Amino acid sequence: MKITLITATYNSETSIKTCIESVLSQDYPEVEHLIIDGVSTDSTLNIVKDFLKKHDHITLISEPDQGIYDALNKGISKATGEVIGFVHSDDFLASENVLSEIASQFEKKKCDGVYGDLEYVDKQNTNKIMRYWKSCPFTLKLLKKGWMPAHPTLFLKQEIYKKHGIFDQNFKIAADYDFILRIFKDQQLNFIYLPMVITKMRTGGASNRSLKNVITKSKEDYKALNKNQIGGWSTLFIKNVSKLSQFYKK
Repeated sequence: MKITLITATYNSETSIKTCIESVLSQDYPEVEHLIIDGVSTDSTLNIVKDFLKKHDHITLISEPDQGIYDALNKGISKATGEVIGFVHSDDFLASENVLSEIASQFEKKKCDGVYGDLEYVDKQNTNKIMRYWKSCPFTLKLLKKGWMPAHPTLFLKQEIYKKHGIFDQNFKIAADYDFILRIFKDQQLNFIYLPMVITKMRTGGASNRSLKNVITKSKEDYKALNKNQIGGWSTLFIKNVSKLSQFYKK
């Protein structure tokens, strides 16, 4: 089973090396790594090209795009793996057996998707855990409680994108939440929770970078809830409040 990992980059010179090295360290052999760059103007492309010289499973596409969801959609369209996952340029896989554990779940459980836990780490000191997103086994009623898996930990069969489509670019920050609601409400699909840290994410992502972005994210989350007929303001409130527990030690 080949796993395609998609990384969207733009001026990511401070983090892209760690991201790529975390993929290269995996003990799972069947990996395709697509790096979709938005024409970076720093040294990102030079760093990636150095890896390309030694690793033929890495593919670089650098061209103008309309933001991260456009880049991720491009990656999905070019993916050749049976399973697709994302490793954002500021993120890295938590351990060398992440992909082998995920592949094992797909093979043993015959599932459509696998997700796990996520650690937010300090931007400079990645050994320092700032927030811990511990997930749980999925049930449909969780969606109305504002639940979602951490999107960077979510790996899906390619067929799901063919069935449910790609990221809706009408959302600037919450297209991942809209997509998750779209697929998790499909009761024909089977999702497995893998209780291990899949991804480590540096703090300072787009959705919480400023108060303006937090407000925009909340508005878009509400729009996604309405679009998918999952819930309303109460669901959004519970969703935001539930994040507070992530700041306590696991």
